[in-house]
Amino acid sequence: MSAPDILAIEDVAKSFGGFLALSGVNLRLRENSVHALIGPNGAGKSTLLNVVSGHHKPSAGQVLYCGEAISGRPPYEIARRGLARSFQITSIFAGFTVFENVQCALLAQHGQCTRMFCRAAPRLRDEAVSLLKLVQLDDQAWRISGELAAGDRKRLEFAIAMAGQPRVMLLDEPTAGMSPDGRTIIINIIRLINKTRGVAVLFTEHDIEMVFAIADHITVLHQGSCIADGTPEDVRADRRVQEIYLGEDGDAALH
Repeated sequence: MSAPDILAIEDVAKSFGGFLALSGVNLRLRENSVHALIGPNGAGKSTLLNVVSGHHKPSAGQVLYCGEAISGRPPYEIARRGLARSFQITSIFAGFTVFENVQCALLAQHGQCTRMFCRAAPRLRDEAVSLLKLVQLDDQAWRISGELAAGDRKRLEFAIAMAGQPRVMLLDEPTAGMSPDGRTIIINIIRLINKTRGVAVLFTEHDIEMVFAIADHITVLHQGSCIADGTPEDVRADRRVQEIYLGEDGDAALH
């Protein structure tokens, strides 16, 4: 028996003025799965993640999380329900240490950020260290975050997101601009988060090799519409994907 859907995107459309960025998109994310969202530049991938995470309100259709409509709710409310979002440009406190960034996120999750006259350092230390070990940053816990390389900043952002105990992670181009070694580390961490913490992952990505290495399911967008949806094997064999998304040499690029 297949896992139930934790996230359902139903006939979602999004317009910006006269421009239709998304048109009747349907997507279902199953529990504990890793689902890739691919397509050429301008296909609507980031726009769809913005709709799911509450940064854009859909012009039509709806988003369901655990069977409940969340369309149009503010991002902070959606995040509290268990959907974490990571952007292409990382968002961290550059002047804090790596450890302090994660500890701050944990304090916020436990509603302790407003407790006055109480030292923060002793609290939630074990939880912070555990999350840093998860993303392989425990050896850099006391580095200033602004000094980290791009790949390490992304891993820190993952740890911060995990502090909210999400059931779903939405990742926008998680390996963008990274070296091959850096991409490998990120791929392994996504797998680890998915397998050990049971977090479902929906991610956008241009690196086709990464997509086929990690995804259980793939949805392909083109000009705001879904042109293919299925297992990696189904998508690899789809001639429309090869022709529209990858061009004449698409078959070679998918192998």
